[in-house]
Amino acid sequence: MSKTKYSEKAQDKVGKVMKEFKEGKLKSSSGEKVTSRKQAVAIGISEAREEGLKVPKEKKKKN
Repeated sequence: MSKTKYSEKAQDKVGKVMKEFKEGKLKSSSGEKVTSRKQAVAIGISEAREEGLKVPKEKKKKN
């Protein structure tokens, strides 16, 4: 069973975002303060993806 792989730089990016979250400085795109840990991780992954770092593809949702 293989696990999903993230590059070292992508992991660093998510780590930086989580640090911002823990300090209470992380804001969502609407400007609201982020209070959910899951949302903070999603923001970190999204930012890593925007920078072109190695991040697995998003899962497709089934209807």
